[in-house]
Amino acid sequence: MKKSVRKFFWLFFTSQEQWLNKMSDEGWRLVGTTISGYEFEKCEKGKYRYKVAYIAQRSKESAEEYARALEACGYRVWFKNANLNYSTGKAEYRPWAEEGGRVATEKTTLHKELLIVEKENDGTEFELCATFEQRYGSYSRLRLWGIIGLVFALALAVAGKSIVWGIVAVLPLVWTVLFHVEIGKLKREVSERKPVSFNE
Repeated sequence: MKKSVRKFFWLFFTSQEQWLNKMSDEGWRLVGTTISGYEFEKCEKGKYRYKVAYIAQRSKESAEEYARALEACGYRVWFKNANLNYSTGKAEYRPWAEEGGRVATEKTTLHKELLIVEKENDGTEFELCATFEQRYGSYSRLRLWGIIGLVFALALAVAGKSIVWGIVAVLPLVWTVLFHVEIGKLKREVSERKPVSFNE
């Protein structure tokens, strides 16, 4: 038995992970993704665990190499989009990305910003092959772009005495706070394992 679910999480990776794991707990295994949803088939309840990694900062080659490394660890992987843009022939500039990944197109990493990773639930801890430093770098870059967006919107609000731009500034503010919280969680996770110095 199969079913399709239309659902979108944008960049809320933790919520997406929790939902996928909840679907597994209810007896549904991920078998595919679309730009606006997920495909599942029936399985034993709780048999699989899921993680979601943000990989938009990687080049096409780096993202594919990472996916192959995860598959070599015995995981199943799916690339997933982080936005709902259906247009074709689009290019996106990502100044925070590594060299080779700053211009994303449909032939490279556009609509492949996330990697969903599946592991059979064998009772062991589910860790991706990404280092804490890589995850911290990703969250820091995302937070920085939230701060830039916030400053830009506030500057327009003040310069133009515009309430609309003041309201628009709420979006990058929420973005910044969300990723600041994720960075805090990551720091706590790292500090519980070993002493690591983070320079901001």
